[in-house]
Amino acid sequence: MKQALSRISGRMALLFSMIFKIAQRQTDHKKLMHHIVALNKKESSTQIINEVAFCLKDILNYRLFAFAIKKEKGIDIWLDPRMYNLKVTRKKSIEDIILKDFSNKDRKSLNYLNHTFHPDEQEEKFDMNNLFFYELNDENCHSRIYMLPHKNMYRHHDEVVNLILQGCSAALTRQAKIENLTNAAAIDPLTGCYNRREFENQLKRTIAGAIRHKNDLSMFMFDLDHFKRINDTYGHLAGDKVLQEVVSLMQKNMRTGDILARYGGEEFIAILPETDKVKAIELADRLRIKISEKIIVHNDDTIKVTASFGVSELNRRADMTRIIQDADTMLYKAKFNGRNIVMPGLFKIISNKESEKRMEHTL
Repeated sequence: MKQALSRISGRMALLFSMIFKIAQRQTDHKKLMHHIVALNKKESSTQIINEVAFCLKDILNYRLFAFAIKKEKGIDIWLDPRMYNLKVTRKKSIEDIILKDFSNKDRKSLNYLNHTFHPDEQEEKFDMNNLFFYELNDENCHSRIYMLPHKNMYRHHDEVVNLILQGCSAALTRQAKIENLTNAAAIDPLTGCYNRREFENQLKRTIAGAIRHKNDLSMFMFDLDHFKRINDTYGHLAGDKVLQEVVSLMQKNMRTGDILARYGGEEFIAILPETDKVKAIELADRLRIKISEKIIVHNDDTIKVTASFGVSELNRRADMTRIIQDADTMLYKAKFNGRNIVMPGLFKIISNKESEKRMEHTL
């Protein structure tokens, strides 16, 4: 009798389990359709990825840890702001895994899509064996999604994830086409470097990376001296050529990860990732000398030009407005002090450090 009841109980449990799984599957698919419709209404890569994260959490109780998208000039990376500080080991982070997966060694190629990184958050750990990844790879979209599951897997979960990723791929491809059109609007048509609006977008992203990795970040702003005189003497076409030649010279003598933009008229601005103020001043001075030595030929005229530079450094509060204002203030001082110079001067920076060392030694 007991054995018969046991068999009946086992069959009932199996039946209820099957009914539950069928009901769960139907519920999951209803939710999935809702999220896929929502994906197609999103207007940016970040919004698309946020919707994927919500979908995975809602249906599978996954945590979307990271999303990486291969781009022509690097890798766009989204990190879950609640989990960004997770590390595989003390020497290896999720970024290291992404760089390896995309066969890339340059951290500067990582472009952060979200900027809510807080360096004072507590570090968490996780087991590498719990990290899942899926890959999207078609002609318009090469990306990887990294996830951490928090409940048992069912057979239909792979199907759910694949449908989510197909919807995500279609949405990202559509967004990539829109972004390509937007990128054309981000370039200054005369010089080929970024315009002021795109510079501000790039600065936000670069500051996010500097905060994330606790790296230095500097900037310089420069202005061509007496540029109006060149336009008045040689004409505006000559002035345009001077701007083009100077930008070409700058780009050839700056690092790949540095970002140059036209800030307005004959004024330009550059973001220097992983660069402290002293190194930024040294670079600015080298570029100043190269500009002053450059001979620009227009028709039968030979034109020479000089530039004044102002250098600034990201402060502890990671203030975007302040770093631009400081560079602008230093540029004004460079012009006030006779032009064709860099401010603050390198000698002053070194002298201050040496003075501090002497004081420490005296104490």
